[in-house]
Amino acid sequence: MPSEGAVSRGPHRLLFDLWSLVYDARGVQRLTYRPVQDAVVRSLRADPPARILDVGCGTGLLARRLARELPASRVTGCDFSRGMLRQANALAGPRAFVQGDAQSLPFTDASFDAIVSTEAFHWFPDPAAALAEFHRVLASRGRLLIAFVNPPFEALGRASGALSRWLGEPLRWPTPGALRGEVEAAGFAVGSQRRIFRLPAPLLFPPVLTEAVRRERSPREAR
Repeated sequence: MPSEGAVSRGPHRLLFDLWSLVYDARGVQRLTYRPVQDAVVRSLRADPPARILDVGCGTGLLARRLARELPASRVTGCDFSRGMLRQANALAGPRAFVQGDAQSLPFTDASFDAIVSTEAFHWFPDPAAALAEFHRVLASRGRLLIAFVNPPFEALGRASGALSRWLGEPLRWPTPGALRGEVEAAGFAVGSQRRIFRLPAPLLFPPVLTEAVRRERSPREAR
């Protein structure tokens, strides 16, 4: 979700603070976010992790749903936008929502058994740094679920990146293959990548759910 505050400071944070005002609108959620969240919940329901971190949690809709449907799991939401977190805390009561940057997560090593990040990864200016942080805060064999638009053709991703740079935003949409390479280079074993059907552009701009498992890095990789 385009709420994750691993984007740069200033106007970028303001963008997400303003987006938080309409983020929970029923039409926005049903068309844009619900299909992706459904896929994540289905995947985690089969083997609920004890500790889940939602990076780029926005107003906390997915985090609250995970807490409801996986009652044995402890769910923490993390976002950079104060506006998003104000909405999350107002709706969630005592649930844990933390302000933080995906590229420098405010958690100790091995704090979580699963990380989910939906519609946020494309906003990270340094994806490698974010993936390194995901690896750090996940426990051994921890699960990583990343879902956002992965166009089938590299040219589409380049065009979206060029447009976003012209607009002053860091959005990037890698192909599924390119994302797989980035995730594996960060110390994960990718198990699956699945397209998620979503209107209005299911073919050219499909969201893809990438699922991976944290593996231990060799001494050479760790250097």
